[in-house]
Amino acid sequence: MKRIPAPLLVGMLVVATIVSVQAYQSHYGPSGLIYYDEAKSYGGYTLFTPLRTGPAPDFGNNATYLIDMEGNVVNTWPLPKYGYTIEKHVHFLDNGNLLRRISNSTWEHGWEGSWPGADPAAASTDVARLQELDWDGNIVYEIADTRPGYTHHHDFVKIWNRKLQAYTILSVASKNITHEQAIARGADPKKRDDYTSQPDGIVEFDLNGNVLWEWNIFDHLVQDVDPTKANYGVVQDHPEKLDVNFGPGRRGDWIHTNALDYNETLGQIVVNNSVDSEFYVIDHQGTFIPGDPAGSTTMAAGDAGDFLFRWGNPTVSDAGEGMSYTEDDGASDGDQQVFFSHDVQWIRPTAYEGGPALPGAGHFLIFDNGTRHLGTGYAYSALLEIDPYNGPMTQGVYVPQGEAGYRNVRVYAGVRRTSNQVVWFYAAKDPASFWSRNISGLSRLPNGNTLATVGAWGQMIELTPDNEIVWEYKLPLVANEGPKKILKDGDIAQAFLAYRYGPDHPALRGRDLTPKGQLTDSD
Repeated sequence: MKRIPAPLLVGMLVVATIVSVQAYQSHYGPSGLIYYDEAKSYGGYTLFTPLRTGPAPDFGNNATYLIDMEGNVVNTWPLPKYGYTIEKHVHFLDNGNLLRRISNSTWEHGWEGSWPGADPAAASTDVARLQELDWDGNIVYEIADTRPGYTHHHDFVKIWNRKLQAYTILSVASKNITHEQAIARGADPKKRDDYTSQPDGIVEFDLNGNVLWEWNIFDHLVQDVDPTKANYGVVQDHPEKLDVNFGPGRRGDWIHTNALDYNETLGQIVVNNSVDSEFYVIDHQGTFIPGDPAGSTTMAAGDAGDFLFRWGNPTVSDAGEGMSYTEDDGASDGDQQVFFSHDVQWIRPTAYEGGPALPGAGHFLIFDNGTRHLGTGYAYSALLEIDPYNGPMTQGVYVPQGEAGYRNVRVYAGVRRTSNQVVWFYAAKDPASFWSRNISGLSRLPNGNTLATVGAWGQMIELTPDNEIVWEYKLPLVANEGPKKILKDGDIAQAFLAYRYGPDHPALRGRDLTPKGQLTDSD
């Protein structure tokens, strides 16, 4: 199969023009491969982990799949045993192995108690484990943070720590705080009666599971409520810190970090704040002291661990116009750029170490779910590529969002005030055809195309730089039911993220990639 006809759909490249593209982009109907233009696609193999595919009561996912461009399965990595779930996503490493996190009895959303088949004795210490696997699913090593009060969730990345000259792992983790601790940091007692919560942060492990470094948003706060506190100040004067009293007051994991990434050249980490719809860049290498985890954590908790750059929603730092609505002017998004965001990342210099270059290297990519969008009157998702620098990325000089300026771009029935730092943007003409209320992500491919995962609908599409859709795949695995060739209203087929790898990737070299049939062959 080289090319599958599909209905035409008009898409948009929001720089100044509107262009026509081909796509199917239907949430229901046929599943599996929908469209494939072999000449314009990057090709290769797509890795994904469906969410919620196991039969009840195992509400978790049961395997990770690698498929070819026509939707044939070429390899599968099952869960270790019944009762476990894969925490969000799985990806290949440059050494050819897989990295994943698994959980057993508890999700970060508060489910409690063991599923049948899970080990109740392990529930308190085995909730989240990071595992590196080989091609055959053998565990190379695994890491579990057994410290009381820590909950690891969502994202993780294996990095090369230059100061250690060793590989380590960064993982999103929340830690428990009391109401009294929050009040001591300037949380406004008039906004909430109970601030008991779990602020998000990042923990760094060596491959033996030892904690080397830690950063948490709780240590980087500003507030203008209580002048007796050390962090009292004018919020607008401190863009390097988070306003602890923004909105209704902090609760839960505070910023719900659903993504992080690492820039080896700069030694920096980017952290997504999906609650406030903005992301932060922080210094890792400058706050890391080899052989001194306690000193490293202390340094990261100080001013050296404050934000180097923030982007997405300047109203959080009182630095821009917020969303508004008036009868005369209607709805406006103001200066806000994303509206519930996922999967912020730097575009890597190469697809893997020594591999092909990636266009846009050093820029940020982010999936804007658009769930909290106001200005256009529509709920729609968008893909953004952001160039935040003054000069080359390697110099690490960031331009504050407000200083870069904005331009007005028409999207659907409204005008989107778009940052001049946005150098590529995608949204479908039909807002309902490209919209995911949560999860989702994207990644850059060596030929300049972008692979996007519309997670809530299990939709994966490959886009050219001109926003032409050249490959589309619809996940056929329905929650608690299994494979379906035709998806109907009410079917839940979801995947947090998908990744595309060329046949030259270290994970695929010399492997048996013989097609083993479609996921729907058992339907």
